[in-house]
Amino acid sequence: MIELAFWILTLLMIGSAVAVVLLRDIFRAALLLILCFFAVAGIYITLNADFLAAVQVLIYAGAIGILLIFAIMLTRNLKEGSPFNKLNVPALLISLLVLATIVGVVVSTEWTTVTEASNAVTMPIDESTTTYVAKALFDSESGFVLPFEIASVLLLAALIGAIVLVRDRR
Repeated sequence: MIELAFWILTLLMIGSAVAVVLLRDIFRAALLLILCFFAVAGIYITLNADFLAAVQVLIYAGAIGILLIFAIMLTRNLKEGSPFNKLNVPALLISLLVLATIVGVVVSTEWTTVTEASNAVTMPIDESTTTYVAKALFDSESGFVLPFEIASVLLLAALIGAIVLVRDRR
């Protein structure tokens, strides 16, 4: 039953992601992107990653999705979008380069399981993941407190930079 739900959610996620790229109506594309975010959260639930599913729904489907909807609704030309699409070929080349890089990294990486890694946190399969995620992130010896804080400062700087760029110059 869980496998069937996983595959249904996977097909829903892939279908909505493809529709986001192919649709000309930007508002419907944003709604399908939110559907894709919910499908990813459902996949996390089928994988017993309840913390990641909650974060996916709260941050991506909730905050980012609503932010996209507001940004689309505040633009003037909702139906036509941006008429300047002269960068199709460079965008295709860059995306193919990124795809080749990702495939190269996936193929050349020596993958280990969670139990084989030296500093991994072991956990039972049918238990809530919140405690274990917190222990892996914020452990004083092998945690990621400093990178977590650096990422938060970087996001804050990006937010302030975006506000400075779009504010009215009057």
